[in-house]
Amino acid sequence: MKVVFLPGDGIGPEVVAEARKVLVAVVPDLEASEHLIGFDALAQDGDALPPVTLAACEEADGVLLGAVGSGDYSWSTSNPEDGMFSLRRALDVYANVRPFRTAEIDLLIVRELVGGLYFGERGTRADGTVYDTCEYRPDQVDRVLRRGFELARSRRGKLTSVDKANVLATSRMWRERALALAADYPDVELDHLLVDTAAMRLVQAPESFDVIVTENTFGDILSDIAAALSGGLGLAASASLGDSGPGLFEPVHGTAPDIAGQGIANPTAAIRSVAMLLEHGLDLPDQAARLEAALDRAATTVRTRDQGGSASTAELGDAVVAALDADPSKEPADA
Repeated sequence: MKVVFLPGDGIGPEVVAEARKVLVAVVPDLEASEHLIGFDALAQDGDALPPVTLAACEEADGVLLGAVGSGDYSWSTSNPEDGMFSLRRALDVYANVRPFRTAEIDLLIVRELVGGLYFGERGTRADGTVYDTCEYRPDQVDRVLRRGFELARSRRGKLTSVDKANVLATSRMWRERALALAADYPDVELDHLLVDTAAMRLVQAPESFDVIVTENTFGDILSDIAAALSGGLGLAASASLGDSGPGLFEPVHGTAPDIAGQGIANPTAAIRSVAMLLEHGLDLPDQAARLEAALDRAATTVRTRDQGGSASTAELGDAVVAALDADPSKEPADA
């Protein structure tokens, strides 16, 4: 099993170190490698996604990314985030799946990840007008909608498609494709919400949702709302999946340069991303559940500062490994 670790920038190296420690505890015979992405890659190679990094990722079973986006790169025409966007596009991981769970909430947000406003044509005209273009092909929309339908079918059977069909042509096409595909999933209840209504309902009644599927920009915003409702960005994990090749697994949080290097960042989101890697990348769902349970046990007594405790980043990682070792149902990963 090959996993590539991309520590990235800011707190990325700190949380990825704990994620790697935990993953090795679950899969001792893991073949792991580490490569540059983001600011350090830009500074060293002039490329936020060096060819050697991309080649390693393409050959892996899964890729764990810390975070990118810090440092002074005013000397470059590129930026650290370009490495992340280029990697998403190169691996064609079009479906970003983000789970959110509390005692009251259990929902998934499926965000289209390689199209829309973030990837459309952009520029500045002679008169100073700046533009960013949102565009989607029907086949791009169909594949992420199907991913949403399939996930809803495996859960509680309810899919909410979020758009802005009263204003945007891309959203009207999105809604038309959702209605057309619904015929293939008679066991899934489909409803539609405008994005502003969805945001309001997410705050007021998050328990009413099962699976939400939406385009790139809307998904970015709604995911952060859901993260705030379920404990904050420091706890939120994600899996970016395609139809073939490795998935890209990463915490939702940013680089947090204000606390980078202090050893106090919460590695929970990175460790939960490892659980998603085990399930979706290495096809070890039982080990993923085992890791989630160990993390839950560890987090009851070992809390980082953002959770009201005093534990360091490494102390929480160590506590998760100890909880794994103490698990009476522990089995080898290849059993």
